[in-house]
Amino acid sequence: MQKAIELAVDGLVLRGMEHVPDQAATRPVPAAILFHGFTGTHIEAHQIFVKLSRALEAKGIAAFRFDFAGSGDSDGDFQNMTATSEIRDAKAILEWVKADPRILSDRISLVGLSMGGYVASIVAGDMPDAVDRLVLWAPAGSLREAMQSAAEEQRVGRNDDVFDLGGNLVGRALYEDVLAIDPYERARPFRGRVLILHGMEDATVPYEVALKYQEDVYGERARLHLLEEADHTFNNQHWESEVIRETVAFLTDVER
Repeated sequence: MQKAIELAVDGLVLRGMEHVPDQAATRPVPAAILFHGFTGTHIEAHQIFVKLSRALEAKGIAAFRFDFAGSGDSDGDFQNMTATSEIRDAKAILEWVKADPRILSDRISLVGLSMGGYVASIVAGDMPDAVDRLVLWAPAGSLREAMQSAAEEQRVGRNDDVFDLGGNLVGRALYEDVLAIDPYERARPFRGRVLILHGMEDATVPYEVALKYQEDVYGERARLHLLEEADHTFNNQHWESEVIRETVAFLTDVER
C-alpha cells in the first residue's frame, strides 16, 4: 500500500511516501530506504524511485522515500541544505523506520542515487549495525571536486553566500561542508554487503568513482555492476529496468 508520510527533523517536516506490503499487517517485513540525489526528489528522474518502490513492495519489502529538507515537498530552503544536513535527515529517517513495528529492525537496507549514494554510504559507515545492505546508484564520491568545479565556473567569490546553479541557489555552507568531508573514509566502517550500479557514460559522476568505492572502500563485500553506454540517471527504459531488476534481486537474495 502506498501512502503519504511525514517526519519532523530539527523543526522541519520531511515529506514522502511509504510502500508497505499487505503482509506487514500480520508480521514484520524487511525495508529499504531510498535517498535522492542533488536537486532531486523522492520521485527522481522518470519516476525511477516510484518504480523501484513498487517493485520492492511486490516482493514483500517495504520502501520509504522522503525529500530531504530543502528539496521537493519538504520544509526548508534549498540554499540551506548541506551534506551534513542530509546525513542528519537520513539518520533520522533510518531511526524512524527502525522503530516501526511493521518493519524488521535488523533488515533495513539503504538505496542512494548520486548524492543520495554519498549520503547512504556515510550513514551506513556511521551506523553500521543499523544497516543490513547498501545499494549505491552512481554514488557521488567525487562531490568535493564537482562543487569546486561548479564554484569556479560560476566565479564564486569569498564573500558570496550563494551561487545560482541551474536555477537552484546553492549555499556556501554546502561547499565548505563538502570540502571538510572524506566520503570514502566515512563509508569504510560498514561491513555488510554492497551493490554498486554505475553507467559507463555518466558525465556527472565518472564511473571510476564506483571503482574506487569497490576497490578502496568495500573490497570483496561489494559487487560492481557497470552499464555500458548508460548515463547518470539511467535515462532509458532498458537501463532503468536493468537497475531496478539488479537492485530487487540483491535485496531479496536470501544469502546473508
